[in-house]
Amino acid sequence: MSADTILPQLLELICDLYDDSQGFLDRTDDAQRWYNRGYANGVIHALQRLGYARHVAAALELDAQDPSAGHEALPWGRAYRHGWEMGRKETYDVMETG
Repeated sequence: MSADTILPQLLELICDLYDDSQGFLDRTDDAQRWYNRGYANGVIHALQRLGYARHVAAALELDAQDPSAGHEALPWGRAYRHGWEMGRKETYDVMETG
């Protein structure tokens, strides 16, 4: 599968994850929301590094700063970081094999 085929699917995924994780900052009891937001931001990070920053910017409004700052040692902050790492890794995996 080519990057041109995968890119729209990844953009749809990050938009869906952003929608699903709205309000996550106020939901420290819901680590899944934090993981999902982290995953989306990891995908975004990888896409930007791969040269698709304008595609990402056209798809959605990004978080202004790292939302996990100050939460790194807490369970929801660790869920966010794990999601971020997985989103980044898996995006590189699929985009580099495409």
